[in-house]
Amino acid sequence: MILSAHQPAHLPWLGYLDKIARSDLFVFLDHVQFEKNSFTNRNRIRTPQGTAWLTVPLSTRGHMNGAIRDLRIDESRPWRERQIRTIAMAYRRAPAFDAVFPVIEGWISDPTDRFADYCFHQLQGWLRQAEIGTEVVRSSDLAPTARKSDLVLELCRRTGADRYLSGALGRNYLDEASFAAAGIAVEYQDFRAPIHPQLWGEFVPNLSAVDHWMNTGDLRTGFAAA
Repeated sequence: MILSAHQPAHLPWLGYLDKIARSDLFVFLDHVQFEKNSFTNRNRIRTPQGTAWLTVPLSTRGHMNGAIRDLRIDESRPWRERQIRTIAMAYRRAPAFDAVFPVIEGWISDPTDRFADYCFHQLQGWLRQAEIGTEVVRSSDLAPTARKSDLVLELCRRTGADRYLSGALGRNYLDEASFAAAGIAVEYQDFRAPIHPQLWGEFVPNLSAVDHWMNTGDLRTGFAAA
């Protein structure tokens, strides 16, 4: 069984979906610490002025060292309305806008104020749209105790996985010898975003999957595992 894992992601890139599609089981890492300035609560889209960040504001005061599952969205800002308007302005000329925009608008409008729950609900929508049937579990339900490389190894052992699919950055911290000793093979994702028709000039890769979906109408063409 192939296992992969990743922190929650707002409007994830295609590589996030590709990793899940290549796995038999995906662990939604909501018990780990939030990483500031990561792609956890933000991603980029293409606009007439260039790329733009779409960020979910978080109430991090007193919670920076806590788990992602405990973070709440900062609802003092009208961020949902702003993101919906920004996406509409950026992609209203895209071929699949009429079909895709209402779906994304619905996801962003989800009133859930717990960030992990918000991302989990959104992820379920992405998987339905991309027709990915991989089983997904939340790490907070598994209650692992280890950290870093040992955390991944613990997740593999608990779920019975014999292969772990890591992102490219896993090369920097995974103790492959420990996995080998446990009889678990480690593989690294080598995802390269496909070039697709794109509005507003020269192609920009590795944006939110929103960009591919709006311009092609089919998420499944965005990754080889589909």
